[in-house]
Amino acid sequence: MTARPDFYRFHNGEKAPLQFSDAEYEARLSKLRKIMSDMDVDAAVFSSMHNISYYSGFTYCAFGRPYALVVTQETSVTISAGIDAGQPWRRCFGDNITYTDWQRDNYWRAIKSVAGTGKSIGFESDHLSLLQKAKLDSFLAPSQSVDLYEATMIQRMHKSDAELTLIRAGAAVADVGGFAIKDAVRVGIREIDVAMAGRDAMEVEIAKRFPDAEYRDTWVWFQSGINTDGAHNPVTSRKLERGDILSLNTFPMISGYYTALERTMFVGEVDDASLKIWEANVGAHELGISLLKPGASCAEVTNEINEFFAERDLLQYRTFGYGHSFGVLSHYYGREAGLELREDIGTVLEAGHVISMEPMLTIASDQPGAGGYREHDILIIHEDGNENITKYPYGPDFNVVG
Repeated sequence: MTARPDFYRFHNGEKAPLQFSDAEYEARLSKLRKIMSDMDVDAAVFSSMHNISYYSGFTYCAFGRPYALVVTQETSVTISAGIDAGQPWRRCFGDNITYTDWQRDNYWRAIKSVAGTGKSIGFESDHLSLLQKAKLDSFLAPSQSVDLYEATMIQRMHKSDAELTLIRAGAAVADVGGFAIKDAVRVGIREIDVAMAGRDAMEVEIAKRFPDAEYRDTWVWFQSGINTDGAHNPVTSRKLERGDILSLNTFPMISGYYTALERTMFVGEVDDASLKIWEANVGAHELGISLLKPGASCAEVTNEINEFFAERDLLQYRTFGYGHSFGVLSHYYGREAGLELREDIGTVLEAGHVISMEPMLTIASDQPGAGGYREHDILIIHEDGNENITKYPYGPDFNVVG
């Protein structure tokens, strides 16, 4: 090729079935365009994985390259790197432009071809780096820049019926992984072997339920002994011993949507000190579930659980908030920060929110009952209460295993 374009359209093949219908994406974009109109935004330039996935269905794999979705009142266009060829086109709702790497910043030239110059541009302050914001200003010369991070987060917090259907399926897949892990636990097996059993079971289940999906990034964190002290500690080759505390964590991914199951377990037996802490954490878990109702604020729920732990002299062992939103969610890009069960979040629960209840206590290795205790259920908030979509049992009656 002697003429090397800055960008081009490579619409290779036919559009693939997305996880949601065209009508679902049209409804999301319609609400976004109302936000843009209300905030006087001509073109929204999204760079985050979560908003690109939410509004277009395309979940990118960056590998150091930037991606975008440009939305105007007339069009919606994903901007992808040449290395991905036609996959972004096949797996997005709307148009797609491929940028080349034959000169620096062709990414921004592709965005400019859709957004234009001198317009009011929306962006995401929680994702766009200072470097890329400077390039936005240079290439697009916006008449004004408008931060859309909070408005789009609030939109994503309210789940549609189609999203709720997918999230319920994801919770069921997480349960499948949990039961596979329970069956795999025995003295002498390595953490990694148990984790693989759970992951494999979930991937088989996802492929059965969603034959037209792309499969990526389903995983398990399975921790034992001292490795349970952190919620996100990686899997190791440590071998399980009788009396070990275990932490079961399954995370299936379906079309950009993660769900989760987390449970405390013990191998073979549980000592009295550990049982006391475990039962207290289960009590906090059940209290928290009972509090998740429309009209309750995240801070109010948090403070009531804090009081429960304080009465038992356990509050000092709490390590993080008590729950968070679910939807378009990933370990890569976080979640809707406005819907977390923490003291500093005043968001009031509403029907259509999806939130976890997941109290955790961590006891140091030199103390009785050492280890990390965590239970995790996913709940859908309805007008008259909540719906717990996690079905794997919690507590000592079911989870002293192996």
